[in-house]
Amino acid sequence: MSSADDRLVLAVDLGTSGCKCALVALDGSVRAWAFRPVALHLVDEYGVEQDAEDWWRAFLGAAQELLAADVQRRKQVIAVCCSALHECTVPVDEHGNALARAMLWLDMRGADAIRRRARHPWLNIQGYGPLKLARWLRLTGGAPSLSGKDQAGHIAWLRDHARSLFDRTHKFLGPLDFMNLRLTGRFCATYDSALTTWATDNRDLARVHYDQGLLRVLQVDRARLPELLPSTEVIGTLLPSVAEALGLSPATRVVAGAVDNSAAAIGAGTVRDRELHLYLGTSSWIGAHVPEKRTNLSAFIASVPCARKDRYLAMAVQSAACSNLTMLRDRILFHADELTPDESRPDVYPLLDHIADRVPPGARGLIYLPWLQGERTPVDDRHLRAGLFNLSLEHTREDMIRAFLEGVALNTRWMLEPMLTFVGCDKSAPMTVVGGGAQSNVWCQIMADVTGMVIEQPMAPIQANALGAAFIAGVGLGELSLDDVPSLCRRKWRFEPRPAMRQLYDERFGTFKALHRRLAPLYREINQHRERSR
Repeated sequence: MSSADDRLVLAVDLGTSGCKCALVALDGSVRAWAFRPVALHLVDEYGVEQDAEDWWRAFLGAAQELLAADVQRRKQVIAVCCSALHECTVPVDEHGNALARAMLWLDMRGADAIRRRARHPWLNIQGYGPLKLARWLRLTGGAPSLSGKDQAGHIAWLRDHARSLFDRTHKFLGPLDFMNLRLTGRFCATYDSALTTWATDNRDLARVHYDQGLLRVLQVDRARLPELLPSTEVIGTLLPSVAEALGLSPATRVVAGAVDNSAAAIGAGTVRDRELHLYLGTSSWIGAHVPEKRTNLSAFIASVPCARKDRYLAMAVQSAACSNLTMLRDRILFHADELTPDESRPDVYPLLDHIADRVPPGARGLIYLPWLQGERTPVDDRHLRAGLFNLSLEHTREDMIRAFLEGVALNTRWMLEPMLTFVGCDKSAPMTVVGGGAQSNVWCQIMADVTGMVIEQPMAPIQANALGAAFIAGVGLGELSLDDVPSLCRRKWRFEPRPAMRQLYDERFGTFKALHRRLAPLYREINQHRERSR
């Protein structure tokens, strides 16, 4: 066998935008990197889907790019391990074929179906029947999102509105489960990938299992859900056909891996208790490992199973982060119509950084509300929508670009405040930022100024999930300990909050929260009316 420094993990990072693959050495160095996009499909107002076969094709394309050119590199690969988006649902038959496109974490069609299952006929607490809510909180640490944005809502919608498809389904899988099935032929889920079925008893991390009482409430049979495993479990070896397609040995082991937030917490190097990381991707979250299972129902924060066998991951989730910039790019700046018939466009994001950096902090009074698809934390409201507030003739699109970045940062501060209390830390500790958005130095400085926290940027923040998958594989193979991880994660820059910005952003944050209070009833009235009209 090669030396430890030469052994590689084929680390897979399947996100909403596409599939990234990396060859990662056990010392944390990324030797090669490739990406393939995956299309998003919008269905009416609330449906958001992707084709699971597109996930697989994107993986094969990116992995083959990494492996095809170098025979020696293929010989060095000792394991494959995936990180994947979650709270998504793909129904498959007994052969592992997808029976329909996957419902994504943005899909809210199941809201009414899950509300019917969650509520009591007469007495409810925030939309949940008291006894049902107590059982969910006691066993799982959380409860199904009443916006329908998780596996529980998706499965409920399929049972109520696509019964023929529901009855033909052998297993309901998440993206991580689907990838592992295609890699090994095994129907299995990790403790974290199965979490948002909201049917697992998570009180004992050594014995996570499905609970029959919760399954009855959700009206789904245990047989339709995959077996449960810890993230560091070696689940098998590559199927011969997959090994041949990649040019790898059929003896290459596959480690179960983790969902994106669990993998990011490892890849960011924040493996110790109460160390915060902020992920800036299509969506966004703040996470930290904690020793206990707890829930803050009023702020929609919970500590849940993760890639660590002995810890929970406290999570606060923001529905839309970088997707706001994607929308700005694709639907406003370069939308294909008579104004911009040429579909070619430059590498936009560095240009947005450059433009935003020359606009004064505060965007000349312009405020952006980043709720493109509702919100999750610290409010769970599917009716919220995005918007620019206080727009005047003095503003240009330069101000709008700056306001978009600041709006996501203000929403991050909104979910950060209850998260700090929940985790038991304060703003004196740094927060590591990872994900595609963390590549922007301008955005990192805005995050520091708006939140009042030191922001630490790793060497390659976009690679955090792939690094996490590689480290999980190393632990699963017995080649690494989680205690090794912080020393393998290299920091690039620290962004200090600037005292001169404090008053400005404190005032702007107060306005941001006031806008939510005043606009939320209007959003609900408008969007409930649209639901009824359909």
